[in-house]
Amino acid sequence: MQDAEGAATARANGADRVELCTALGVTGGLTPSAGLLDAVCAVGIDVHALIRTRPGGFVYSDAEVDVLAADVAAAVRLAVRLGARGVVIGALHADGTVDAGATGRLLAAARDAEQRAGRRIDVTFHRAIDAAADPIAALTVLAGLGVDRVLTSGGAARAGDGLDVLRALVAADTGVEVMAGGGRHGGGHPCHPGHRRARGAPVRETLGAGSGRRRPGWRCRVGSGDDRRRSGASGYESSAPSLSASSDTRVRYSLPISTV
Repeated sequence: MQDAEGAATARANGADRVELCTALGVTGGLTPSAGLLDAVCAVGIDVHALIRTRPGGFVYSDAEVDVLAADVAAAVRLAVRLGARGVVIGALHADGTVDAGATGRLLAAARDAEQRAGRRIDVTFHRAIDAAADPIAALTVLAGLGVDRVLTSGGAARAGDGLDVLRALVAADTGVEVMAGGGRHGGGHPCHPGHRRARGAPVRETLGAGSGRRRPGWRCRVGSGDDRRRSGASGYESSAPSLSASSDTRVRYSLPISTV
């Protein structure tokens, strides 16, 4: 999601959460401006801000991590003031393992800023996990770091095609919430009748710190600039609404809304 109009449309159609970015179509999503975050928070929907300083892959130099950490801290301070819900981060090594050092620094920046601001903020690891060499090992590392949630398609182009990996991620029982995201509009979208089979998948929420258990039932979530179809380990391309594996026993689906 990249503008207030799209967020308002999402909310009107039942979405309870958006992940916010800018330059969606050109770069796959970058950090939104303060003004954009303010405008979307005013819509009255839970907002999670993507923190990504450049397009391309998720391997960052120390200097880039310094900038990302500063952006995380600034975004958390702003999120607390405006009422946003969280930030979305991610970093990998070139071999496809989680860059625990970089991710830990970003998480620490968020936790320090939230403590100073006086309100807890959700931290989500974005679909960089779909470029990980071993997603289960990646999830285990992220659990150890204290990440609240991961956004993943199960490594597939569409979350509906990545159900085996999604099941394995949930079965790992790391305490990190697994939110499935990815798909295509029309007949390729998991909400489409051609993909109703996914509704019966045994994918359920695993609760992270601070994430209360939600009542069973279908609710809607709409993904962000990082909630998109992966094009190799270097990044993502094309917009994709999300499917959220975050109910007690069933997969919850998003509405096929996009502003691109």
